[in-house]
Amino acid sequence: MTIAFAEPEEPEQPEGKLVSRIAKVTPEIARTFLSRASVNRRLDKGRVSALADTIIRGEWKLTHQGIAFDEVGALLDGQHRLHAIIEADTPVEMLVFDGLSKDVFPVLDTGKRRSAADTLLSTGAKYLPLLSSTIRHVILFKTMPNDPWSGARAYVSNDQILAAYNGDKDRYEEAVTIGRELSKHLFASQTAVAVGFFLTTEVAPAADIDEWISGLKSGASLDPGDARLALREVPRDAPKRGSRRRMGMRDQVSIYIKAWNAWVEPGKVGELRLRRLRKGEKMPMPIEVKFDR
Repeated sequence: MTIAFAEPEEPEQPEGKLVSRIAKVTPEIARTFLSRASVNRRLDKGRVSALADTIIRGEWKLTHQGIAFDEVGALLDGQHRLHAIIEADTPVEMLVFDGLSKDVFPVLDTGKRRSAADTLLSTGAKYLPLLSSTIRHVILFKTMPNDPWSGARAYVSNDQILAAYNGDKDRYEEAVTIGRELSKHLFASQTAVAVGFFLTTEVAPAADIDEWISGLKSGASLDPGDARLALREVPRDAPKRGSRRRMGMRDQVSIYIKAWNAWVEPGKVGELRLRRLRKGEKMPMPIEVKFDR
């Protein structure tokens, strides 16, 4: 196998042998590669946009996954990467393989994709699916709070999740622990509670977090107007009552934040209505509670 930095040119190669090289693929070169006859799968535009975003954010990495051509120069693998380079209008380095047998096309990209939880495995953290889901939704809250958290636009790369974890791992691990505990007493999922806890405590270092948690856990001696009691009383089957629309993650996180805001500053909150987001309603932002200087 020959590996060298070079512009993608027609390689001289022994007939019937696979040759590879590292090439800087520009948008122009990507268009040239795509113009070749190919037997690729149907284009997934959401996947293209996700890869393009990765390139734009500077998170693209050279790996064994690249572009592959068969013995006659037809493109077998890599159309999504090539379209992403064009959409991002940014060149990237990748492996280019020539001389691949056309017979291998049915088995290309059939392996299991690496999940965010798989990416976090090396950190030694616990509850990886919950941890990765929590980090993903915290990122979505911060980048697109008022847009749907599903679909191609809501893609969060594994690199983003790992970087976020490494940047604040203690607080993410605490949020996961609290999410697992408090969700037993609330209507929301473990992820939603973990996300809500992370976001609210992030901006409220001076708040009495222990009091918030203990009240949600026990509900003992809480006044009828206490926001913690209201949050505890949101029914678990709320999505089934009066609406066919499922209560999604944004709804659950918004309810948690509404209750938090009403608890830390009850005078600034009007009538407390712990219900899903109405059409056009913006995601509430957690009220800050900081130490006096």
